[in-house]
Amino acid sequence: MLRLCCVAMILACLTVSAGPALAAEGIEYPKTRRVDHVDTYFGVKVADPYRWLEQDVRSSQEVRDWVAAENKVTFRYLQSIPERPRILRRLTELWNYPQYSSPLKEGGRYYFFKNNGLQNQAVLYTQDSLSAKPRVLVDPNQWSKDGTIALAGLGFSDDGRYVAYGRSEAGSDWCTWHVMEIESGRLLPDELKWTKFTHAAWTKDGLGFFYSRYEEPKKGAEFQALNFNNKLYHHRVGTPQVDDVLVYFRPEHPDWWYEPTVTEDGRYLVIITGLGTDEKYRVTIKDLAEPYAMPLELIDRFENEFTFVGNDGPVLFFKTDVDAPRRRLVAIDLRKPQRQNWREIIPQAEETLIDVDFVCSQFIASYLKDVKPQVKIYTMEGRFVREVEFPGIGMATGFEGKRTDTETFYTFSSFATPPCIYRYDMLTGKSELFRRSEVKFNPDDYEVKQVFYRSKDGTRIPMFVSYKKGLRLDGSNPTLLYGYGGFNISLTASFAISRVAWMEMGGVYAQPNLRGGGEYGEAWHRSGTKLQKQNVFDDFIAAAQWLIDNKYTRRDKLAIYGGSNGGLLVGAAMTQRPDLFGAALPAVGVMDMLRFQKFTEGRQWVDDYGSSDNPEEFKAILKYSPYHNIKPGTCYPATLATTADTDDRVVPGHSFKFAAWLQHDQSCDNPVLIRITVRAGHGGGKPTTMRIEETADQWAFLVKSLKMKVP
Repeated sequence: MLRLCCVAMILACLTVSAGPALAAEGIEYPKTRRVDHVDTYFGVKVADPYRWLEQDVRSSQEVRDWVAAENKVTFRYLQSIPERPRILRRLTELWNYPQYSSPLKEGGRYYFFKNNGLQNQAVLYTQDSLSAKPRVLVDPNQWSKDGTIALAGLGFSDDGRYVAYGRSEAGSDWCTWHVMEIESGRLLPDELKWTKFTHAAWTKDGLGFFYSRYEEPKKGAEFQALNFNNKLYHHRVGTPQVDDVLVYFRPEHPDWWYEPTVTEDGRYLVIITGLGTDEKYRVTIKDLAEPYAMPLELIDRFENEFTFVGNDGPVLFFKTDVDAPRRRLVAIDLRKPQRQNWREIIPQAEETLIDVDFVCSQFIASYLKDVKPQVKIYTMEGRFVREVEFPGIGMATGFEGKRTDTETFYTFSSFATPPCIYRYDMLTGKSELFRRSEVKFNPDDYEVKQVFYRSKDGTRIPMFVSYKKGLRLDGSNPTLLYGYGGFNISLTASFAISRVAWMEMGGVYAQPNLRGGGEYGEAWHRSGTKLQKQNVFDDFIAAAQWLIDNKYTRRDKLAIYGGSNGGLLVGAAMTQRPDLFGAALPAVGVMDMLRFQKFTEGRQWVDDYGSSDNPEEFKAILKYSPYHNIKPGTCYPATLATTADTDDRVVPGHSFKFAAWLQHDQSCDNPVLIRITVRAGHGGGKPTTMRIEETADQWAFLVKSLKMKVP
């Protein structure tokens, strides 16, 4: 990185040259070349002066020079903050504790992930019993010196002989699959390339598995080109990928994607077909006992969610929102699959049904009740058995297993409670503490509570607030407001070392559950999409105002943070209400809302955002698109945007263009910086060292911007 910075400063090019200094901070921004590019949408002319920054870093020397120059300015600024070394040391100390996943039982063995604390990647272990000595099965830390090659998917054969696993490099969504013999640890020659968002669904005989993949993209277009023509294949262990058998593909629909699951008894292949990010699926069933049988199109239109849960012979169980916006569980008999023959097992409740697992011939239904976990056990006939009790506000995950298992495991955590793993006996209903995380702080020093406030249109919005006990409500507390609000994703009160460090520094952490998420079902999600997307930003701005009105903080002490769709949220909030915030941390954000659908997986987000190709949606999008709503003469809050050069989900050009225009139009001394990580992607698989360094930079930036006094 330093070498690139030096090259960038030596090269005499139009892209990077000296810009005006900001006297208060001593920052001299690179002067980014502007172009006279204009697009016309339905008669409306829209300028795009930084279109050239959309080019892939790997293919454009000019963009590489710009990245190097921006990084040089950013890191010089961050490293000059006196508190940063202390923040980095404390983050490293807090992060350094053994971190475990819940055990998973497959093929007669237990599997779990463990990170000793500061390992760049978690290691996969196996053991024959819970009391047996674990052995390393897959250690991604051996794959690269910098820890940038990560494990990205697992699939175990039912006979316990093989594991298929994916490898992702530099944070890319592209994944290459390999096969290992579990007993010997021997790696087989199998190599399956050009996969994204798939898993290995093994056949009962353990000889092969189903997976989906794309065609190899053109050279140089791997990280930007749109992904079309997903196909479902069967791979036989020990054979080259070129010999894989095409199982399902609809060439007349190149925008469809496929997700395979083999039923636990090995009888049926369940193919979920999707079109975008909306959870509206088609379902196709193939009888694996009848090789010449035609696939059954069980659900032949994209109207509702259908998530496969399990089966009892020809009776298949699905979580669905058919006639139930908060979801229910239904049984569909393949011998009489017509809708009038469906049988309701678990009806819709007042709470939102998030997940259903099928363990010990019982259904484990996981709900959100005002964004707090609620888990209920039901018989196969739908009779309520019992409820799993939790210690308070937090997040509960896990409950996986097979129909024949009598145990399952789950993890409970909260903002101030490190993860605790429990073994749950399906026969007795007893939860037993299996493993507790030991982190170097005292959870009893912190408070976690939930409040409710009203948004602009009167909608009641929940928000979690967490901080050190003894907080004085005098409006002086540095506060971090984090949000997402999209794609039916629910934000719960989960544990993170970064949040602990922030609160330890005296900060308040606030997390509202904005519309667009999945906290209250499909109606809640829909009310934050497309023409109603502004509701999400209004909810977020109202959360900020509530924190100010209730004396938690004041404007110059309030920072906002969000990533991906949350980066869009931060970008929209800070351009709509620049006066309301002291600092902003937009991370890997979708900032150019007129062109997101032209790159990689972006076309699928039209379900939530709408599209600039639609005249009505274009008008709504243009009103809030962060990149297009930067205005000259405006004082924007201190801003540190973050992205990465290998982000092939939200391509870094979004953040590049946003930062360049914001630097150009900033009218006051508040810094506008962009931090661009090299050999990293959207966030998945990011090495521990990179995560700690990035968090230290963000918190140090907030310390300076909010004028914090760090204890």
